[in-house]
Order: sequence, then C-alpha cells, then structure tokens
Amino acid sequence: MKYSFRNDYSEGAHPQVLQALTDTNTLQTCGYGLDDFCTQAAAQIRALCAAPEAAVHFLVGGTQANLVVIDALLFSYEAVIAAHTGHVNCHETGAIEATGHKVCTAPSPDGKVSVEMVEAIVASHSSEHMVHPRLVYISDTTETGTVYTKAELTALRRCCDRHGLLLYLDGARLGCALTIPGADVTLSDLAALTDVFTIGGTKNGALFGEAVVLNTPCPRFRWHMKQRGAVLAKGRLLGVQFQALLKDGLYFEMARHANALASRLREGIAALGYEFGSDSPSNQQFPILPNHVVEALENLGYEFEVDHPVAPQHTCIRLVTSWATPSEAVEGFLQDLAACQAI
Repeated sequence: MKYSFRNDYSEGAHPQVLQALTDTNTLQTCGYGLDDFCTQAAAQIRALCAAPEAAVHFLVGGTQANLVVIDALLFSYEAVIAAHTGHVNCHETGAIEATGHKVCTAPSPDGKVSVEMVEAIVASHSSEHMVHPRLVYISDTTETGTVYTKAELTALRRCCDRHGLLLYLDGARLGCALTIPGADVTLSDLAALTDVFTIGGTKNGALFGEAVVLNTPCPRFRWHMKQRGAVLAKGRLLGVQFQALLKDGLYFEMARHANALASRLREGIAALGYEFGSDSPSNQQFPILPNHVVEALENLGYEFEVDHPVAPQHTCIRLVTSWATPSEAVEGFLQDLAACQAI
C-alpha cells in the first residue's frame, strides 16, 4: 500500500492521547464512566459549550451513539427525518430501524437537511395510521463533506420548534466542521440550537470515543445506554482521551490539519482539470476521475472509497485526510495523479 485515503480512522491515536492513557494506566478508578476522568472531561465540554446544565455522556462509537440517543428520545411510534445520504439511513445496517424507529428520508443534493425537506415529510405523515416524525437527524460535516452554516441551523431550529421536533446533530466529524475557513458555528451555538449533539473522537485523534451532549432532558439516559451495551466497564478510558483531546485546543488543531491537507488535495486535483461530486470544504473530497485513472491509482497502491459511477467512463471517488496525514502523502498523490492523467 502506498497510502490510504480511505478514511480518517486508519491510524491509532494522537501521541498526546496515548501519553495520557499511559500516565494514568495504573491509577485505580471506579467503573462505568463514573470516575473522575469522565467527570472532569464532561465539565470541560460543558465549559467549552457554555452549557452548564447539559448532560454529557461518553460512548465508544458513532453508530452506537446514534442508536442509543434516538431510541432514548423517541416513543415506539415515532420516526426520524434524515437526508437520503444520512449515516443513520445508509451506513448503520438498519440500526435505527432495529430499535423500532423508521427513518423517513428525502433526496438531498448536498447531504444537508433543509427546512423544506422537514416540512414536506411532516406534511406527509399526518395520520395516526403512519409513524409520527419526531426527530430531525443531521450530521456535520455531512456524509458528502458539506458543512452547515449558523443560519441553516437556526432555520432548522425554528422549523423544529414549529412542529414539536427534536434536532439531533451527529458530530462524528464535528472538529472538521468547526474549523473550516470561515466557519461561523461554535460549540456554544450547537448547545443553544440543538437538543442533542455529539463530539466525535474516533475520527479525530482518539482511539475510540464519542461524547453525547444532551441539551434537553432525557430521563434515565444511562439506563438506555446500559440496555444497549453502551456502558463501558473501563469507562475511564473515554474520559482520559477526551481530557487529552480538549487540552490546549488539540482537538481543533488536528481537525484544521485534516482540512488543510484536504484543501490542498482539492486545489491540486482541480488544477489538473477534474471536477468534484460535492462542494466540500472539509476533510472529505469527491473528485470525478476517468475509470482508467482510478484503476491506475489503485494499481500504484493507493486506497480510497469508490463512491459512485458518474458516467460509463467516469467514477466519483472519496479521498479522506486525517489528523495524521503527512503533507508528503498528499503531494505524492498529486504527482502520481498527474502521471496517471498522461496515460
């Protein structure tokens, strides 16, 4: 393998996270996330969000967080609204449906959920003989790498309030969303505009871990966690990691690095005359390449996801950078892409 741009969790963890785990390794704590490390990490998050009343819980992974949160917040007859590209719709093996909740989707050209999409789905589910839409699921960054503006989130919040809906933001790649050039959304904005959001560690420097920030009451949330196998006996491992990630801005520094290298990829690919399947400012890029170029890159040892065919002779691929991506790997890829173009 020459280099993998397949995802942003191919590496282990940032050295400072590993050092924190090593430094605390022999300290004894109570289990199940009730230790001082988790308590202190939760306090850090509440402070960063300017949300002193928020409840913060630490879970292992993104799919686990999504299914626990959604199942905890909804009655059995209630449903989720999402973009057709949403992670809960097409990349979780029906986990949400397995908890008994339908995912109602609408086509989205940019991976975002719009007010118009929400209004249409609500309007088409007005009978007691149908599921009742109750929660709007969005991800930031989206599955196509796009990012919500504060105005878009504010509009969704108002729409949700009009219809009595909850707004849940999946922040698996939240670091990248908050650190793109010109970003106008902050953690405190998310605490004010959403009912629940997550801060993803797995895709931004942690070995594993997602922080769930509940801005609306959810009675006995830990009971829901336990029932779904989401209470980790050695929960301290999550608290230690998030303390390290949030110390001195490391979390945001790593995300900026991933975004910057993705921006360099986009710039270099565009200079070769290629177009993109998504207008992504973040660490996921979707160039459209001739099939023979895609095959040549694979033969050179590059790894990436093949997203979808665009035409008989062209394919959209996904390139993802991470906190650990070296600039040499990006420059090498661009040089090889130029050479493949000449074949």
